[in-house]
Amino acid sequence: MRFMRALLTIALAGATAAAAPAQRQTHGRLFPPEQLVLLESPDREEWQQPQAVMDALGIFDGAKVADLGAGGGWFTIRMAHRVGPNGVVYAEDVQHQMIEAIGRRVQREGLTNVRTVLGTPDNPKLDPGLHAVLMVDTYTQLADPVTLLRHVRASLAPDGRLGVVDFKPDGSGGPGPALDERVAPDVVIRDATAAGFTFRSHETFLRYQYLLIFSR
Repeated sequence: MRFMRALLTIALAGATAAAAPAQRQTHGRLFPPEQLVLLESPDREEWQQPQAVMDALGIFDGAKVADLGAGGGWFTIRMAHRVGPNGVVYAEDVQHQMIEAIGRRVQREGLTNVRTVLGTPDNPKLDPGLHAVLMVDTYTQLADPVTLLRHVRASLAPDGRLGVVDFKPDGSGGPGPALDERVAPDVVIRDATAAGFTFRSHETFLRYQYLLIFSR
């Protein structure tokens, strides 16, 4: 009997280990600023589909939105063009180097509707009343995602939306981090629900990534 119980314990441990990648937690390691060039690949526009992502979030002309974990501002400037001069984009990051890179980019682009925000690992310090918050390829870098998402939720307008874009855990070819550094959609949904969000949809139109949409 003891032998059978031992075998059962080993089997359960093996099953848990096999399931681990699908339920992987975030690792809290920040993207190195010196590698920003990796985020600027010429084909990113094609596979990232920023216009379709913003359509799915309902980002409109004049909207007040945030790019959380904005990095070098690749998505920030596209959001800025979408919301226009009557809207505003808060480009948030926790690294000074990223904020400086965004500032230089915004100046080159001649944009006047972008505000940079230096957040902290658990609080993005966003203004209230946002119509949408977008997190692209940022989730795995969060040390305490539930606490951060609670702050994000507090910053949204009553009808505001949160969009989380990250790389599919099965690889699907193409760019992105190693498979063992990816987070499954179920983990994000679990964390966002714990933070008070309501899960709305899992969009699958992106080739290498998933888009999860939540409401306040």
